[in-house]
Amino acid sequence: MKLNERSVAHYATCDSPPDKTGFLFKKGERNTAYHRRWFVLKGNMLFYFEERDSREPIGVIVLEGCTVELCESVEEFAFAIKFDCAKARVYKLAAENQAAMESWVKALSRASFDYMRLVVKELERQLEEIQDAAGAGGQQARPNSRENGVAWSKPPSATANGSAEAAPSCVTWDGCTDAGTVSGCAGDGGRAPPVPPRRLGASLESPVSPDTACFSKLHDWYGREVEELRVQWLQSQ
Repeated sequence: MKLNERSVAHYATCDSPPDKTGFLFKKGERNTAYHRRWFVLKGNMLFYFEERDSREPIGVIVLEGCTVELCESVEEFAFAIKFDCAKARVYKLAAENQAAMESWVKALSRASFDYMRLVVKELERQLEEIQDAAGAGGQQARPNSRENGVAWSKPPSATANGSAEAAPSCVTWDGCTDAGTVSGCAGDGGRAPPVPPRRLGASLESPVSPDTACFSKLHDWYGREVEELRVQWLQSQ
């Protein structure tokens, strides 16, 4: 895989917040001694600099198709980044203490897109379970419900064996109109009067016009507003 050197260097030093930064000891490929380098983790790319205030990175490790595991080394708190390819280089790093080593191993293990895909799949599975459970619960009959200021319920009626059963002949409901709160009884097989839908948790009252909890009042208020704006526009022509 080829990377544009300028783009990579810009991404390493731009203002985008890093996922993790800190000093680590890195084992050289030719000079097998450990050298202290400043590391910056951004997404699935691990940059390392010669010093903390260096302007450009001296290398980058793309964390895809790899595993991060502890390894034996002359340095304490050492771990390695190993790739699936047989001829791929093994990067050996060492932290300054146990806590730093555990923190880096955890962050590097979670940096790849492969890991993110697994997380997304698990979250999708959990979401499907929640939606299935919510759908099953929503199918159960509720004795009372309220929608857009209209509350309606089916009064139970006694059957021959003494159990309660919803009466299909009448549904009681309470709502609001321009004249105020009203109540009534619908005899169309147990359905409440239709009401316009609204978002769950939304307020019934307009934030710009008080006392407009009813849909009809709110509709009239906006109608007057539009009419006034139309008159002003015609006068300006």
